[in-house]
Amino acid sequence: MNATRRLSRAATLLLAVMAFAPDTAHTQDTPARAQVRTTRARTMRVPEADALLPWSQQIAVREQWLTKRHELLLPMMRRHGIGMWIVVNEEFHDDPLVHAVAPPRPYTGNRDLFVFIDGGAQGLRKFAITGYTEENLARFFDAPFTEPRPPAATLRDLHQQYKPATIGLGIRGTRGQTRTLGYDTYRFLAETLGPEAEKTFVSAGELVQEYLDTRLPEEMVHYRTAVTVTEAIVKRALSNDVITPGVTTVGDVRRALFDMLWAAGVRTWFQPDLRVQRADGDVATSRGFLAVAPESTVIHRGDVVHIDFGISYMGFDTDWQKMGYVLKPGERTVPAGLKQAMANSNTLQDALMLRHARAGMTGGAVFNATMAEMRERGIEAMIYSHPIGNQGHGLGTSIDFRSGLRSDTTAQNARLRLGSYISIELNTATPVPEWNGKKVFVMFEDDAYLTEQGYRFFRPRQEQFYLIR
Repeated sequence: MNATRRLSRAATLLLAVMAFAPDTAHTQDTPARAQVRTTRARTMRVPEADALLPWSQQIAVREQWLTKRHELLLPMMRRHGIGMWIVVNEEFHDDPLVHAVAPPRPYTGNRDLFVFIDGGAQGLRKFAITGYTEENLARFFDAPFTEPRPPAATLRDLHQQYKPATIGLGIRGTRGQTRTLGYDTYRFLAETLGPEAEKTFVSAGELVQEYLDTRLPEEMVHYRTAVTVTEAIVKRALSNDVITPGVTTVGDVRRALFDMLWAAGVRTWFQPDLRVQRADGDVATSRGFLAVAPESTVIHRGDVVHIDFGISYMGFDTDWQKMGYVLKPGERTVPAGLKQAMANSNTLQDALMLRHARAGMTGGAVFNATMAEMRERGIEAMIYSHPIGNQGHGLGTSIDFRSGLRSDTTAQNARLRLGSYISIELNTATPVPEWNGKKVFVMFEDDAYLTEQGYRFFRPRQEQFYLIR
């Protein structure tokens, strides 16, 4: 190796150490380290991000979906006994439903109301009562009402004209998306419409769940793109592009994930987490799960590293968990015991997705059948899968340890809906001989969709550890 190449390798190593060495305190930062991080962030864009649409095109595509979603709404309202549905967006307190029922644009009109009414023979009537004039609302609503007419007067007139038997609101729900109405907004509606109308206020929770859990076929290609970008970012994070064994900390990897989000032009809906398992030492747990590693944890050779990560794109969220292994000196692959641990989690995925889950089943029935199979196979397993789509923790039917405790029911929203998306989240714990029998948790999370033959992944699942050399 000549002197120039030795110098180049030394500079590369120095850059890696500077970029990923632990930050003991932000106050001790230096301009050189800040410049290294800035340079790194600009070069952290994964090639898969090139398939993402610019924001203007994202809006155009999502507005095409909105027309089709509105066509589905009236039958849903009738199934759930909702005569009028009111979604209220407060400035700086956005309702998570607004971009699913109105054009996905900013709303800053102090208090904006989107009103959907069962007009009987007239069909679905749609009204936007907003603080600012917005021409795009006219393409989706029968009448976009704006100032100077007071919104309370407009709302009263609509109620008097259509006289709905029930008014569905974001109240008394069991999830965040179904209990969005604040106290002051509730009082505004009650005082505007009067005490008799207030008696007809009901929870729109069941309607909201069906609306958000119903996927359009056109959405799938864009969601698959989001999952592909998620996968690419995690693969890079669990590689030597980011991790230098003995130097890089958990906090360094987390910051690299944030930088890759920025470089790709997307956001996330939760903080990325890492878990580290190693042959020596105790296994830290939290609430029955493998605990998140402290940011100061240095990643060493022989470690099993897990990442939990997701992105937000096109009004969708993804959720993704994968496993990496840091090779020891002289190793070319992972120990056989770790391979078996991953194979056990793959077996759990097959049981849930292919052998037991079918449209129309309850989440509890799928959970119980899958866990029974794992007991027969002698695999220690946990399942905590949840719906996904417009929100990372979406509405729909869960398949987890809680669903197995719920009573069976014929209610539509208690059963798996064909075409819906789910985050297949689970783990197995397997004693590993090379670790003196210590259990290793292989934790997976993959986004999938329901077909007539069970769930299918958007991207091929992980069957081998990502290797860090």
